[in-house]
Amino acid sequence: MGSYSCCSPSSKESKQVESLSSLLKLVSEESRLKLLCILRRGEHCVCELMEHVDMSQSLISHHLKDLKDAGVVTDNKQGLRVYYSLTDKGKQITNLLFKISEKGVAL
Repeated sequence: MGSYSCCSPSSKESKQVESLSSLLKLVSEESRLKLLCILRRGEHCVCELMEHVDMSQSLISHHLKDLKDAGVVTDNKQGLRVYYSLTDKGKQITNLLFKISEKGVAL
C-alpha cells in the first residue's frame, strides 16, 4: 500500500487537513454552535445574544472574536453597539453543519 498525500507534511492535502481540523475544532464547541445558530437568523449584538444563551457578555465576546478571526463572522459597529453576522464563509459552514444535523446523521 502506497502513502497518502494527505499524510505528507508538505502536501497541499495535508495543509487542507490541518486547516479543516482547526475549523472543525472552532465550530464544534457547543457554545459557538449556539451563537452560529442564532446568527443564521440575522445580525445580533452581544446584548441580544445574551438573551438567548446562558453565557456572560465576556464569554460571548470571546467566542465571537475567535469566530471573527477565523472569518466566520463579521462585525458592524452602530453607535455604542457592535452587531455580528455570518460572513459568506460562515453561512456556508453553518448551513452545511445544520444540514448534516437535519439529515439525521446518527451520532
